[in-house]
Amino acid sequence: MLLDTSDQPEMMPRALEIVHAGRLSYSDGLRWMEDRVKQRVAGACPDQILLLEHNPVITLGRRADVGHILADASVLAELGVEMVETGRGGDVTYHGPGQVVGYPVLSLAPERKNVKRYVADLEDVMIDLCLSYGLHAQRSEGEIGCWVDGDRKIGAIGVRISKWVTSHGFAFNVCPNMGHFGLIVPCGIVDKPVTSLALELERSPPIKQVVSRFVDVLHARFGERVPDLGTSKPSEK
Repeated sequence: MLLDTSDQPEMMPRALEIVHAGRLSYSDGLRWMEDRVKQRVAGACPDQILLLEHNPVITLGRRADVGHILADASVLAELGVEMVETGRGGDVTYHGPGQVVGYPVLSLAPERKNVKRYVADLEDVMIDLCLSYGLHAQRSEGEIGCWVDGDRKIGAIGVRISKWVTSHGFAFNVCPNMGHFGLIVPCGIVDKPVTSLALELERSPPIKQVVSRFVDVLHARFGERVPDLGTSKPSEK
């Protein structure tokens, strides 16, 4: 999915704060994100991105097909996998430890009001992250996300944009429990497998290292570092 952005205005650098929250339940991460969206719409905070890992959870987007959940409720309960309906776009996805999830809360107004370009930027962030480990990744024709060799999905995207402020975001597989992806048809794609950085590199980079590299590529793409604003990290309730 190559996009022609030559006619789009150049993005000006702006302040961006990135918060690393560690591991959180899906509901706690969502609560933090929704609070920041309200603040960003009101102009009460700068652009922010939350990076975290989730406890095991299956999420259903607005276009989710429940038939893509392959395990019944008793199996999910036994495995400790939660199931949650959510407001992002897309189908069924899995989140869990060993996966870096990013929730950008960015204002696309006034000069970045192009949804396709924003999604392409998120793809480029994950592609750049892969390249930092010597792994060649790219887009896949007709699909959204980050792919290795065009047929193994290493990063997923599901976003929501309201009043030109973004929420939800991306999920990048570092070293998750790959067996948990067998509980669903990931993103409704039946003919292309899911992979991870650990599988592709045949080693598992530390999550903190991967997060640090994400911070660098996110700042390069979306905004300059700012002094510590004292933003509180989300916490388990």
